[in-house]
Amino acid sequence: MRYTNENDWVLDQFLGSGTTLIEAKLLNRNAIGVDINPNSIKLSNQNLNFEFRNGSKIFTKLDNAKNLSFIKNESIDMICTHPPYADIIRYSTSLKEDISHLAYNEFLEAMKDVAEEAFRVLKCGKICAFMMGDIREHSYVRPLGMDSMQLFINAGFRLREIIIKEQHNCRSADYWKGKQVNFLMLAHEYIFILEKISVR
Repeated sequence: MRYTNENDWVLDQFLGSGTTLIEAKLLNRNAIGVDINPNSIKLSNQNLNFEFRNGSKIFTKLDNAKNLSFIKNESIDMICTHPPYADIIRYSTSLKEDISHLAYNEFLEAMKDVAEEAFRVLKCGKICAFMMGDIREHSYVRPLGMDSMQLFINAGFRLREIIIKEQHNCRSADYWKGKQVNFLMLAHEYIFILEKISVR
């Protein structure tokens, strides 16, 4: 609510189960949710299938976050999204363009395109917020959150806030439970709040 007004257009480039669009519907915001996975579109449409009389326009679209050609330049009032964390969890079995199948460096290459499309479609002075965590490979931390944030800054955004969210019920917690490890569990995610302050 802090960054949008009623009837604004909100975009989620990684729709997932539709949480962003549900909140937009409840708060009388218009919203577009994009996902490359038809199962996500189906699940989101099911979750959005409730009566709430406020006139919001809510759309889901099977498409690619790296290419939002169906959205005009500077037509979105806020972006709120939660990309995958490289290939830590794969959200499909064989979708060719699903970036949750990409290893670290290839994932960052894809996220560069995501950031540039986000910059293109967002209005000047508006906010792009995304959540991302770090990952661990072979006992060592890889700073996926900060590396992803830098791609958005390189695309032209200015960083306004970093919110650190405590992460509970991590998917990997059961895997490590009872095992001898010489490192701390990653127990945080970042919410990056970025502003588009000018057109490149």
